[in-house]
Amino acid sequence: VKWNSPLYGFEGKGWFVSYHCFTSYVKVTFFRGTSLRPVPPGESKHNEVRYLDVREGQLEEAQFVDWVKQASALPGERR
Repeated sequence: VKWNSPLYGFEGKGWFVSYHCFTSYVKVTFFRGTSLRPVPPGESKHNEVRYLDVREGQLEEAQFVDWVKQASALPGERR
C-alpha cells in the first residue's frame, strides 16, 4: 500500500495497477495505460498513466479484465 492505495505488481518487475476508493467511485490507475488497447478513457498529467473511474453498476467486466491482463504483461512502475 502506497499513497493509501493498494498497488499490484510483480516482485522485481514493478507495479502495473493501483486502486483508490472515493465516496462514489473507485479510481483504477494503469501505470502504462497508454500502451493498453483500447486506451483507458481517463487522462493523466503523467505521459503513460491512464485512469478508469468505476462507478457502481458501470463496470464493463470483460474490458477491465483484458486491461489488467495487458497491464500485467508490460514493464511495471518502480517508484
